[in-house]
Amino acid sequence: MFHREIPVFLFTGFLESGKTSFILDTLYQDYFATGERTLIIACEEGEKEYDKKELLKINTYVEYVHDESELTKELFAKWQTSHKPRRVLIEYNGMWNVESVLEEIYPANWVLTQVISTIDYSTFNMYWTNMRSLVTNQFSLSDMVIFNRCDETAKPGELRRNIKIFNKKAQIGYDWQEGVNNEGMAEQLPYDMSAPIIEIHDDDYGIFYMDVMENPNKYAGKTIKYSGLFFRPSNYSMDKFVPGRFAMTCCADDITYLGLVCKTEKDVDLPERQWITLTAEIKAEYVKEYRDLGPVLYLKDIETGTRPEDDLVYF
Repeated sequence: MFHREIPVFLFTGFLESGKTSFILDTLYQDYFATGERTLIIACEEGEKEYDKKELLKINTYVEYVHDESELTKELFAKWQTSHKPRRVLIEYNGMWNVESVLEEIYPANWVLTQVISTIDYSTFNMYWTNMRSLVTNQFSLSDMVIFNRCDETAKPGELRRNIKIFNKKAQIGYDWQEGVNNEGMAEQLPYDMSAPIIEIHDDDYGIFYMDVMENPNKYAGKTIKYSGLFFRPSNYSMDKFVPGRFAMTCCADDITYLGLVCKTEKDVDLPERQWITLTAEIKAEYVKEYRDLGPVLYLKDIETGTRPEDDLVYF
């Protein structure tokens, strides 16, 4: 007998980090408010509470769990029978081990679809300094990490690096306090734009690619060095290729090649998908591949290399 898969969305974070507010906001977003029967499993009760009567109006039910030991496959199976949900949202207790609520305790047709962590910026430094293992346990498996209540002191680039050290694939978001002018607070680039040769580390290629594609004039005249794959489209001549990396943009089924047009004075002939390290000057030019002004690399040096341990780019 066919059993429809039930997507499970897991929300982690310490008490008062904004999990409940984020869940409620999500429930009323157009892309999520489709009328499907939804079960919220709340593992802690904070200042913000669920209004069961209001949630019934959008076909949403709430059940509470007060002890980590209560989380069993039998309990979930019971709620599957009584509520017949089409999707499940779990607001997890920030002091419990995330490993306890992975897929093995779910009914067979419940599928862990996304893990989202919320962090209260105002208390982040305290937790990061004194309880780092607990903090990293919260977001180590996350697909998305959201810093709530950010003020003028928040440094997005620094926060991003703290997360990426432990979780390369996580997307990072920032929710600013009302009245905070966050203009000019864009993420700091993780490489030195003033260096004679700007070295792009493997973990930073995604940031570099997005920034150079959006701001080619900023990079015009700069020399960069990075590792990637050798790729030449079939319609290219031997003095032109597209070095780049494969990126996971949202899930394992969504892999995209991120490459930049590179021109050479001499013909370059290497096997497809050969790992290389190249040094090149960037110029901002109009080229048909971009259908707009974009970055074009002019090769200065190229060396063959080896595949890194993790060859994907994450956002």
